[in-house]
This record gives sequence, C-alpha cells and structure tokens, in this order.
Amino acid sequence: MVKTAFLFAGQGSQYVGMGKDLYDNFPEAKAVFDRAQDLLDFDLKKICFEGPEEKLKVTNISQPAIVTVSIAAFNAFRARRNIAPSFMAGLSLGEYSALIASGSISFEDGIKLIKIRGELMDAASRKYPGKMAAVLDLPTDKIKEICLNCRAEIANLNCSGQVVITGESGSVEKAAQLCDQAGAKRVIPLEVSGAFHSSLMLEASSALKKALDKANIKDALVSVVSNYSAGIQVEALQIKDNLVHQVHSPVKWEDSMKFILSEGVSNFIEFGPGKVLKGLMRRIDPSARVINIEKASDILNLSS
Repeated sequence: MVKTAFLFAGQGSQYVGMGKDLYDNFPEAKAVFDRAQDLLDFDLKKICFEGPEEKLKVTNISQPAIVTVSIAAFNAFRARRNIAPSFMAGLSLGEYSALIASGSISFEDGIKLIKIRGELMDAASRKYPGKMAAVLDLPTDKIKEICLNCRAEIANLNCSGQVVITGESGSVEKAAQLCDQAGAKRVIPLEVSGAFHSSLMLEASSALKKALDKANIKDALVSVVSNYSAGIQVEALQIKDNLVHQVHSPVKWEDSMKFILSEGVSNFIEFGPGKVLKGLMRRIDPSARVINIEKASDILNLSS
C-alpha cells in the first residue's frame, strides 16, 4: 500500500489571483473564503483575487490569505477524494494549515491565531528591523560558520543547497556578502517584511504563547511533523509548545521530509499556492512523487 503525506504551503508562495477558480468552482472552497472573510478585518477575497501585490505581501494579510487558500484547496479535494494521509506537515506558516487539516485546530480558531501571529510578527519586524536571504549551493556548515561570525542566524534548512538566513539587517547583508565570496551559487534577498525565525521574534513568541494558551487546541487526528523538532506532534500541549518555538527557531524542513520518507511515504500532495514544496522535494528525494492542488483544474483532472 502506497503511503501518502499532505503538505501545506508557507509564506512567500502568495500571488494575486490565488484561490479565485477554487472559489468559483467548488462550494467547499467558497465556504472557506466566506468564513475567513467574516473573521478578518480586511477584504480577503478582493486582495487574494485582485491584489494589489504589495498589499498581499504584507505579513498580517499574506498569512491568513495563504492558509485560507490552502484549506479551500484541501476541503475541495477531500470532498472528492478519500485519501487517508499517514502524515501532514506545513512549511512554517503552513504548519497551521496542517494542524487545521489534522483536526487539531478549527478553521475559525486557526484564522484567529494566524491573524494574531501575523500582527505580532509584523510588530516585531517594525520594532526590530531585519532581513532574510536564501543561500543556494553552499555547504550548510559553511553557512552556519559565516552566520556565527556575522551574528546572523539560520531561518530555514529547506534542502541540500538551499538554506535561508535571517537576523538584523546589517548582519544578514554581511553574511550574504561572505556567502557569495565563499562560492554560493546565488544569494537571494527574500521579499518578507522582517527577520522571521530569528531571536528578533522572541517577543512575538512570548505574546503568541498567551494566545495559544487560551486557544482550543486538540490532539491531532493525523500525525503532524513539527517544523521545530522535525518529529511527530500529536498531543495538544506539545503542539502549542512547538508553535511558540517555531516563530523564533529554524524551520527543519529537510529533516522533516527525511523523517516522513524514512517512514515509507513515497507519495506527497501539496496544498496551497505555488509549487515550492514540490521543488524542495526534488532536491531531497527526486524519486518521491508530488502533486499540487492549488487550482480547480488540479482537482477536476484528478476526479476525471
């Protein structure tokens, strides 16, 4: 029997127009968008479907928008395909989508938490300005050494050949320059508003803990692999603790995927905008099969 894992997109995968054809074609997706619209204090549908792009990129808008698109795609898919996953995982923000899909967090509570998370991270970004950059094809140990010397930090260990660095603006700029000089294929500044997954987010983590302590989080019905630990999280208390650490700690995506692969999973379904996770899996294990569910045609073609 082929084992399957469900993956959920993270921040940075947003684009203008995302989710529009899901909304137009599937009542399950429409219901997700309509519910999110009621819970948020901005016009989610207008920004997702029409932009402008600059507004969609703002942290406290892009985060609930991406999760809404991901769950809209997931619910539309689930209504037409009965596939029981062995594991779920999401890249950073996408971990909330995975927890919603796993039954640990309701969509309503998830959107509220994501709104709070986005606002806290946005506030921390304004108070402690920082940057992020992706370093391509430079050994991870070398990147860690450079970051240590520059007081930059590791944000994402995405796959072999792709590591994201984070931290105070000057530290990231210096580290990026040294990575380039050390032979990195490319160093790409990321279009984000702050130094996510760094110690500059510690205040945001502390404030988020208070919101998570009040939230109705249940044990997950499907094992969700944690960004923070790269291991299974099922129990509610463990999930809350991992989500607190996740905001200021490195995302261990490669280790998470290697764990799932080691459990015999060879089939992956990526929900949400973009194909970032499929691209990362090509570097982690090219033999793994990944399909994307982000547009109506992706679901209709599967159902035909």
